[in-house]
Amino acid sequence: MHELVYAYHPFDVIGWDGYNYPYGFSIHNFEPITGRVHQPPPVQQTFETKAFVVCYFCPRMYDYHPQAIPAPYNHLNIDSDEVLYYVDGDFMSHNDIAPGHITLHPSGISHEPHPGAYERSIGKKDTDELAVMIDTFRPLMITENALAIDDGKYFQSWME
Repeated sequence: MHELVYAYHPFDVIGWDGYNYPYGFSIHNFEPITGRVHQPPPVQQTFETKAFVVCYFCPRMYDYHPQAIPAPYNHLNIDSDEVLYYVDGDFMSHNDIAPGHITLHPSGISHEPHPGAYERSIGKKDTDELAVMIDTFRPLMITENALAIDDGKYFQSWME
């Protein structure tokens, strides 16, 4: 592995053949890693930079150990802020989350799952959820536009 830094953008030329190709990766082509027991979020990671990682949560089989509880365990990120964009499907671990919702879990704040999620997950074989998660390695700053769309209730969603 090596790093090469250009003084100009490498795609701003005619006839470039330097093996530095842009590419796209469809979330629908991601094959999630599954296991007998719940896999940690990093197995969902698809891209990584020095500033953030991108993870996809796609349709997949749930844990298949006979005594497994498919709902994710409570966790907190000590070194990153976590933003999730819920694209489609049923988000078993959250209550009242629908496609189009965006959530923010700041560094150091415990989250997952909402009340009743453990019980709802027992006996489930698979999920059809589709979501994109970005973990940043520097704190995110909340903009006025983001505050304007905040429902003011999400932070209370772990209370019954």
